[in-house]
Amino acid sequence: MTTFADVQAAAERIAGHVHRTPIFTNRTLDHELGAHVFCKAENLQKVGAFKARGACNAVMAMDAASARRGVLTHSSGNHGAALAWAAAARGVACVVVMPETAPKVKIVAVRGYGAEVVLCRAADRDVVSARLVQERGMTMVHPFEDPFVIAGQGTAALELMADVPDLDVVVVPVGGGGLCAGTAVAVRALRPEAWMLGAEPAVVDDAARSLATGVRQPRVLDPKTWADCLMAGLGAPNFALLQQHRVCIVTVSEDAMVDGARWFLERMKLVVEPGSATVLAALRKLGDAVRGKRIGVVLTGGNTDFAWLAR
Repeated sequence: MTTFADVQAAAERIAGHVHRTPIFTNRTLDHELGAHVFCKAENLQKVGAFKARGACNAVMAMDAASARRGVLTHSSGNHGAALAWAAAARGVACVVVMPETAPKVKIVAVRGYGAEVVLCRAADRDVVSARLVQERGMTMVHPFEDPFVIAGQGTAALELMADVPDLDVVVVPVGGGGLCAGTAVAVRALRPEAWMLGAEPAVVDDAARSLATGVRQPRVLDPKTWADCLMAGLGAPNFALLQQHRVCIVTVSEDAMVDGARWFLERMKLVVEPGSATVLAALRKLGDAVRGKRIGVVLTGGNTDFAWLAR
């Protein structure tokens, strides 16, 4: 189980490799919600997503023998790009297994960072990854269940709460749960009374169902969602951490999510992926429940082909 000490160690390990991203506010947004919202712009992070934090922590923590064998992962894009970038920074080989349906912009990005891309059906990612690990002897860096990845993702919240220490609510998107779990660890250590929320597309609602039932639910197969970065099922250690740290899940519609991404683009001039905009959709859905609160949100990534603009 990832601890706050792990998150602190990750922050020291990745310092100098990743950006300390800025926090933006917007008067119009504050007026709409009747709250004070602080947006941690991880869309401006290395590789355009918070995933650089976890991947960098995992790669930099590897012993020399493991690093020489290279690293492998499966990803719809952002984690793959992040691992490719981190591997290149350390000078090790990287293979990324990606679904054939991944946005072309993300496939191009992963290759651009020097990784080998292996395409397959989305449902076959685990099987293909396991086969390649066995054949090539590479080290698997899971996109959200690896403890070093979880700890690394939590460093975004560490920075957010250092800059804005008196938050009442923290909201992050949730897919596989690496960011949500790492954030929950940091929030409970530094602001135990805060409301910790995960924002999830309603059509990929396994995190909400898992926490509601107390049993980790299977991921939704072949979901039709604009949130390509949130299609993974909730990981086992992530589920345990979300339970332990009392995370609540808010599900949002596709329209609300895409409207949020458009709002960030038009009003704050920030490019965020639809999955990243679940945080705004969740706050709008909560309405009066967040009025008067000081709210921190993590804008997780900005890697998009903008196909959603023409939906």
